Amino acid sequence: MEENTKDNENKNDYLLPASILISALILSGTWIYKTGLNATGSGVAEEIAAEEIVVPGTVLPVRWGDLGTKMVSAGVIDKEQFLAVYAERGGLPTAERRLLESAGNGNIKISQENAGVLLNLFWALGLGNKNPILEKGPMSDPKYGSAGRFASTGGWTIARGDAMDHYSRHSFIVLTPEQQKLVEQVSKNIYRPCCNNSTHFPDCNHGMAMLGLLELMASQDIGEKEMYRIALQVNTHWFPDTYVNIAKYLAMQGVDWEQADPKEILGLTYSSGSGYRNIVSKIPTPAKSSGVGCAVSAPAPKSSGGCGI
Repeated sequence: MEENTKDNENKNDYLLPASILISALILSGTWIYKTGLNATGSGVAEEIAAEEIVVPGTVLPVRWGDLGTKMVSAGVIDKEQFLAVYAERGGLPTAERRLLESAGNGNIKISQENAGVLLNLFWALGLGNKNPILEKGPMSDPKYGSAGRFASTGGWTIARGDAMDHYSRHSFIVLTPEQQKLVEQVSKNIYRPCCNNSTHFPDCNHGMAMLGLLELMASQDIGEKEMYRIALQVNTHWFPDTYVNIAKYLAMQGVDWEQADPKEILGLTYSSGSGYRNIVSKIPTPAKSSGVGCAVSAPAPKSSGGCGI
């Protein structure tokens, strides 16, 4: 299903004040996600369980390499602040700490336990990596005042200095024109259910994190179809019950989750805030919302899937 991305973005303008308001609230404290991912799917009907949608221990076909050390060196991530966030709940696990401190990391493995950590790492990558989407896209439209007013920027409070000191400033990933074109194209069709904007307008943490992931995938020559497949896998770890409900809706239409087109599921009709609300309104017994929320150093709010650090 093809989307009219320009029209969609124009229609979504009315949601911006909420995002800007959230970022203002975030500035009063550090809001980076720190709690574990609960993907038990409370309230899910017996026929579809979260485990069928969120595959534990999914290995993503992208190599992390030394991106963590580069972001720490550049100051996008203040390492001591980052570690302090996780010290409050027992410390950063060894595998995830290597992503922050070591070079030569291989493929990334996402699980229910580390989805929040990866959200924060990809968030920092999307925020700090130099890219025309941040410089010329909706984030920098003068009608919104400043790119620093959004939750994805004002909410990133564990950088050295201000988050905007690092906004699209560092060449962690350098894309060819063809790779950049692919990121532009795919980002306009990947939504998240916490708001109504696509990844091309990454005004919340999930959007900025997905942008970072798309850039990483493009740089390693992953094709469009595979990018959508991986993006859906990651979204299901960040919003597990959302996709349980979408799978239930598909089942009501006689469509098996495994046969669904990732590009279509990630689009406006299913994965945007408004699209998802429409879907869930048609399900007799929807799963309750849970997943990787927005807090970095505070527990995720009850309305999980929000827009802060």
